[in-house]
Amino acid sequence: MIEEVYSKSFASDNHAGAHPAVIEAMSAANTGDAPAYGDDRWTGALDERMRAEFGENAATLVVLNGTGANMLSLSIMLGRRYEAIICPETAHIATHETGASERVLGVKLVTVPTPDGKLTPSDITARLGGRGNISEVQPRVVSISEVTELGTCYTPEEIAALAATAHDNGLLLHVDGARLANAAAFLGCSLRALTTDAGVDVLSFGGSKNGAALGEAVVVLRPDLVEAGPYLRRQTLQLASKMRFVSAQLSALLTDDLWRRNAEHANAMTRRLADGVAGLPGLDVTWAVESNAVFAALPAGAIPELQSRYLFHVWDASRGIVRWMTAFDTAPEDVDIFIADIRQSVKRHSG
Repeated sequence: MIEEVYSKSFASDNHAGAHPAVIEAMSAANTGDAPAYGDDRWTGALDERMRAEFGENAATLVVLNGTGANMLSLSIMLGRRYEAIICPETAHIATHETGASERVLGVKLVTVPTPDGKLTPSDITARLGGRGNISEVQPRVVSISEVTELGTCYTPEEIAALAATAHDNGLLLHVDGARLANAAAFLGCSLRALTTDAGVDVLSFGGSKNGAALGEAVVVLRPDLVEAGPYLRRQTLQLASKMRFVSAQLSALLTDDLWRRNAEHANAMTRRLADGVAGLPGLDVTWAVESNAVFAALPAGAIPELQSRYLFHVWDASRGIVRWMTAFDTAPEDVDIFIADIRQSVKRHSG
């Protein structure tokens, strides 16, 4: 058994528990028998809530986890094994899914270096030179993450520009929305503004990083892609038999804007953390703080010292960059204690 010596985790919003309203919703769904595989009233209610958020044409597929959501989304959008996916080199599908796109989907990722984790329209067009050449893979999907893996956010206008470029070139746009709620909270907009209204074709709506115990949803917005979804969900091992328990959680997040309140709190705690360490000699915040993540470069000696008390990830060991994350249940006093310890440690090890 591993002894936990840390006082608070700032490693990931995945470390947080489930919101009480989510647990209550799961408990309420634990009532007698109900049809399996999504033919239950809780999943039906979720379908209605998702259409209210994303539009009447939105088709929802409840899944078990984020990687599964990405694989299902991309499998719906890809038709041939020689097709490829354009994505940032920092994309979760390229760095933290153990080659699932290549192994499960059998396609190539065309990765793009970016300064802030965000693709631009020119990044897409610059990678279309091999179209029609039988010796090269043929791009079919553009995949972005909202929030990006560097904590930055695409604006609705930026996503719309990517969608227009993709569609003008016969491509489809996918959004990995594991932290879509945090982006909408930061930008002060609706989920729909970042997806349906911007021209996104398929997206995932994250639950587990924003108060759910488990579960995500794939949302298909392009009508001609809807039919394949249920078959591919089964084939990609993402069909939950007792789906009502996942659907009830996601419905709870969509009730009275709980998803937004959770994300706003997580974002506010990160802002508190970033402001608390701003200007500290020996510490540099490396990317804009636009969600619930702070990336900072620290003196080498400060990192292991702080990790003896707190969980957080080293993002780039060569540059001394770490990632600190907050969640819906992060308390202000936990942040303030962490700030004080960071200040003391950085002061001891800088210069």
